[in-house]
Amino acid sequence: MKKTIIVAILLLVTQYGNANNLPREEYPRPQFEREQWINLNGTWTFDFDFGQSGENRNLQNSEQLSRNITVPFCPESRLSGVEYTDFINCMWYQRKISIPEEWEGKKILVNFGAVDYWAEIFVDGKSIQEHYGGSSSFSIDITRFVTPGKTHNLVVHVKDDLRSGKQTGGKQSTNFYSNGCLYTRVTGIWQTVWMEAIDKDGLKSSVVRPDIDQKQLLVIPEFYNESDNILEVILKDGEKTIASKEVLCSNSACIVLPIKKPKLWSPENPFLYDLIYLVKDKYGKIIDEVHSYAGMRKVHTANGIFYLNNKPYFQRLVLDQGYYPDGIWTAPSDEALKNDIIIGKNSGFNGARLHQKVFEERYYYWADKLGYITWGESASWGMDINDELAVRNFISEWSDIVIRDRNHPSLITWTPFNETWGSRKGTYPRLIRDVYNVTKAMDPTRPVNDASGDDHILTDIWSVHNYEQDGQKLEKKLEFKEGKEPYRNSHKKYLATYEGQPYMVDEFGGIGWMAPENRKDSWGYGNIPQTEEEFYARLDSQVKALKNSKYVVGFCYTQLTDVEQEKNGIYYYNRSPKFDMKRIKSIFEQISSTHTNLK
Repeated sequence: MKKTIIVAILLLVTQYGNANNLPREEYPRPQFEREQWINLNGTWTFDFDFGQSGENRNLQNSEQLSRNITVPFCPESRLSGVEYTDFINCMWYQRKISIPEEWEGKKILVNFGAVDYWAEIFVDGKSIQEHYGGSSSFSIDITRFVTPGKTHNLVVHVKDDLRSGKQTGGKQSTNFYSNGCLYTRVTGIWQTVWMEAIDKDGLKSSVVRPDIDQKQLLVIPEFYNESDNILEVILKDGEKTIASKEVLCSNSACIVLPIKKPKLWSPENPFLYDLIYLVKDKYGKIIDEVHSYAGMRKVHTANGIFYLNNKPYFQRLVLDQGYYPDGIWTAPSDEALKNDIIIGKNSGFNGARLHQKVFEERYYYWADKLGYITWGESASWGMDINDELAVRNFISEWSDIVIRDRNHPSLITWTPFNETWGSRKGTYPRLIRDVYNVTKAMDPTRPVNDASGDDHILTDIWSVHNYEQDGQKLEKKLEFKEGKEPYRNSHKKYLATYEGQPYMVDEFGGIGWMAPENRKDSWGYGNIPQTEEEFYARLDSQVKALKNSKYVVGFCYTQLTDVEQEKNGIYYYNRSPKFDMKRIKSIFEQISSTHTNLK
């Protein structure tokens, strides 16, 4: 992003009273960035509503509730200033919003990064919109309900019924205490809230599709209102313009930007092109300007191999659950998001499987910039995968997630579900087929791993979980034998049979390591090693087993950091290293990114 844009944003934030060390003050959507925005993070008032009587008590009209909370941190977290960790089935948020006079005639949106789970938005007591989905971003058009130059009252009503089985929850515990691989809950607003002003004929979104085979970048724009205005799209390498094109502001437009010698994106060379959108009126005046970026890369699977940029690529992934001691699901800072990627790369991984949580867009931004491949996953645990209402809720939430994140070059695989061991014939196979097909309709450029760890129905990647701790036994389990299916986790009759997809062990390891005084209430997979040398030896034997396994083309090690009572990270929960990280890195990098035993 240009320095001038950064300065403009800082000036705007200062002008509108948002320069008081706001939490998470950075722009939350770096792949679609505008100048005119206001960060609404910071102090809000709130009330719990355990009896769900708030509307009867007219809380939608409250201009101040009884307690303070720091947004965007959930009330269960320390950073929120609340730290209430029992179940919260309902709560209300309130704050004032001042609309700048300069926004007269503009479309005014309030954007929510994520609210868990159901939210209803009120402005001056009027219900504007409801939203379902604990992890999906959404925007509320408040133009008709506010007046530029005036201050209005914003109220957010939240409901969260984690134990209903009707909604996604991820690794949030359905018991009072955290236990096993379930952790502290998340309720309400947990990502940045912000306002922005857009011309009524402005750019609503764009699909950006790199095509390295034809050496071109495709851009498919969508407008809030089709018009006779002109959209100019500019592709830049630093200060040099590589390609540009002008088209009418039509939702039928498909823009092709040729790139004679494309610089390809990869973890080893994460080159990004700048992408600028300019909407101009009939006089040539710019009425909407959006700054973005794009990476030229291709991912596909064929003949049992995963390819990056048409070359076999071995994925050395680490499981990252995105939990923080002080923010739970919300990183305390943008730097913390960046640091998680840096420590992953420093440990020998070329990417991460983002596990049972939809990570915020700023994480993908840093993965794009730093060169770190990712698997995008839903927070599917907690929902009854055989329940039709739960399924309906999931499909709409997942669709929003795919649409939001599909332009990120670092994201190379969709994984809608994890360990669907409770699946049954009937609703479940239909769900998987529908989600696979819907995902492919929205994004045909990435493979879909239908259910991490098996219960496969329709999948581009054959993923299995194997926590065998003995390397020799692990290698034997991963042998392929003529006439028999390879190792898998499930053998239900209605499941798919293996058909030669890339075979990935997308969970293994999980070796626990903790101080002796912490071992009573902590756990990892297998017996805890007694010494560091025993840890290194066990890890080395497991990685060698994967390297020697002829058909394994990628792995995911459990996990990057400890999370609460689960202490099998290679880093502690506070991100400090447990081991000699150079040695850890050398063990994982025994398998190079270009490694393949397949011919």
